[in-house]
Amino acid sequence: MEKNAKNYCVILAGGRGRRLWPYSRDKKPKQFIDFFGTGRTQIQATFDRFSKLLPSENIYVCTNQEYAPLVKEQLPELQDDRMMIEPVNRNTAASVAWATIDILRRAENANIIITPSDQFVLNEEAFNKDIVDGLEIVSNHDIVLIMGVKPTRPEPGYGYIQMDGTTPHEDVFHVKSFTEKPEREFAQMFVESGEFLWNTGLILTNGLYLRQRLKKLFFNIFTPDLCEGHTYTYDQILGYIERNYASLPNVAIDRGLLEQGENVCVMRCDFGWADLGTWHSIYECMSKNEGDNVVVNSQVIIEDCHNNVVKLPEDHLAVINGLDGYIVAEKDNVLLICKKGDSSALIRKYVNEVQIKYGEEFI
Repeated sequence: MEKNAKNYCVILAGGRGRRLWPYSRDKKPKQFIDFFGTGRTQIQATFDRFSKLLPSENIYVCTNQEYAPLVKEQLPELQDDRMMIEPVNRNTAASVAWATIDILRRAENANIIITPSDQFVLNEEAFNKDIVDGLEIVSNHDIVLIMGVKPTRPEPGYGYIQMDGTTPHEDVFHVKSFTEKPEREFAQMFVESGEFLWNTGLILTNGLYLRQRLKKLFFNIFTPDLCEGHTYTYDQILGYIERNYASLPNVAIDRGLLEQGENVCVMRCDFGWADLGTWHSIYECMSKNEGDNVVVNSQVIIEDCHNNVVKLPEDHLAVINGLDGYIVAEKDNVLLICKKGDSSALIRKYVNEVQIKYGEEFI
């Protein structure tokens, strides 16, 4: 596949991934883990995926100071000036704004893909086609294009995008509304209506239009001396960021762009997507063995068990009898056994309780 030099990618890799606790831990969250035993971590798999579509030197990674050593260790091919290390944590929109300034310094006609670092893609061929088609659209139109997929269950842990009217492009719709992590009863209504797609967190747009949209969120960072003329250097950008970054609002990039509403569209995709942020999503995206159980790279003897997901350390063995609809997950000093249904909310509650009662070493 021909790689277009004006296409850039920004990988978001600063999250803590607590919904996948205890396997995803604060010191080494899910994006830095080889969860499936493939030999590549999730951030490495994401880097590999986009390296097939665009030059690897056009890939940026946004992270924080705590995880910068992990990024450098796992992506030695990533150039130092392509890693945006937040001076303070300000969510994803601020680091995307920083990356956008640097990308436009290099290529004013750039198209930009913004992607999470921890997604599962089953059909790589379909994924590549959707990305290429989407880049063609945003290259010729000033829109923000979100990649969406059809919901398969009323998952409260995802964002929901409501479609509203067609566009000249196949499977691309205007966005009517956006709801982040709704209550289960609302998620059920969204799924049943057929009007909503899950937000994958994948965003495509052209760089100049993205800068225009980001100005509304971060007017103080997009000053004329920094953004017009493009004669500034990397060191000048870095100095400006160090002086001003702490004053930026704490906003997620997808939510910030979607809630602006203007010229935002969603593409309906079908490339076998799962957000590897919840145990339930892992259960759904993986093949099931007898009893509809999912065993992730683990040694297990299972009897009279159904609809469970199991993930253990490679050197451990579990014998499980009589469980139906549970998560069994062990990592280091924590073993979790809980119902799979509303695991996102349960795990958030347990993480908070464990942190208060037993301390940071278990989180």
